[in-house]
Amino acid sequence: MGDLIGSPTVLIVAIAVIVLMIVLVVVLVLRNRRNTFATPLEKATFATLHTVALAAPALREGLSHTSASFALPYLRQLLDTCAIAMTDNRGLTLGWDGDADQHEPDVRSLAELVMSTGRQQVASHTSISCDHPNCEVRGIVVVPLETDGAIVGTLAALTTSTAGPVLLRATAEVARYVSSQLELAELDESRARLNRAEVRALRAQISPHFVYNALTTIASFIRTDPVRARELLIEFADFTRYSFRTAGDYTTLQDELTNIERYIALEKARFGNRLNIKLQIAPEVLSVVLPFLALQPLVENAVRHGLASKPNGGTITITAENAGAECVIIVEDDGIGMDPARLTEDLDDAHLSGAHVGLGNVDDRMRSTFGDDFGLVVDTALGAGMKITLRVPKFRAGIRV
Repeated sequence: MGDLIGSPTVLIVAIAVIVLMIVLVVVLVLRNRRNTFATPLEKATFATLHTVALAAPALREGLSHTSASFALPYLRQLLDTCAIAMTDNRGLTLGWDGDADQHEPDVRSLAELVMSTGRQQVASHTSISCDHPNCEVRGIVVVPLETDGAIVGTLAALTTSTAGPVLLRATAEVARYVSSQLELAELDESRARLNRAEVRALRAQISPHFVYNALTTIASFIRTDPVRARELLIEFADFTRYSFRTAGDYTTLQDELTNIERYIALEKARFGNRLNIKLQIAPEVLSVVLPFLALQPLVENAVRHGLASKPNGGTITITAENAGAECVIIVEDDGIGMDPARLTEDLDDAHLSGAHVGLGNVDDRMRSTFGDDFGLVVDTALGAGMKITLRVPKFRAGIRV
């Protein structure tokens, strides 16, 4: 028995079992620690961040009855008050969350003072009269909501205790957060207005130098080939319906390519075999969303400035490739090309001369939509054609058809 207990094999097994037990205990302890917050402060911090995140989407839509009604319950959680309200810049109530809505006239009166003075207003229990039974409101704090230095509304907090320094500071900080989200909403709207204005400018550019040529070409076929004239007229109607639509700042790659095919059909009727097009499109990127009329101006630029002046014409090749999180689109022609320095000058003065205005327009809208890293990349030289590359993120928050 003594020899068995003292054998090296048994000792090694016993040590291994002990080590394994220690490891299991350590793993269980660490796992339990990972599954719990270390301190109450961490719990409070994460809860606050979560509440703020829930209120943000509505506020990013701007100040309205809908956004106020959605965001106020979360803002009330932050302040822990019996009620909270939001008004517009006329003192009219946009939303109310909680009890004591019999004090809405008091809130509106204080909101009007905030709008006229630009400073927060406080009503203590001595200045609040209420005939409502069991009313617990003892203080009202109303603070301004500002964007770009202008007061656009107010935030009101109603409390069951005297409005002290803590509530005043907390309400002011929540109002500052709301104001920051409203400023972002205004920035989004300004960007959208700019995009719409640039699309309108692009449509104005399409109109004079394409519509006339297209209609003239169609007219030339009416007597010689009525069937062809009818087909081209349908293509023209579909092209203009898409190009001059008023709904949406964005489109899919598939819809943009379909409209380009209409454009090429109309131009081929004018240029004949001098104009050709090749499409090399990966099917998985057809649903990618990009700014409306982002590709048609590039193709039109290739026709007008690259191939129209080339005696034998040429070919436009459009490639769309899957590149992980992005779609890479290339519009390339084998036309006459141009001096890169001259192209830079034309793009700088496009708003004055009208030359290559389409390229500058698309470049501005790509940067405005996706960021400065997503502008156009243009490769060209005299006699070497032109190659335009643009990268489009497959997914970007807020960018949808």
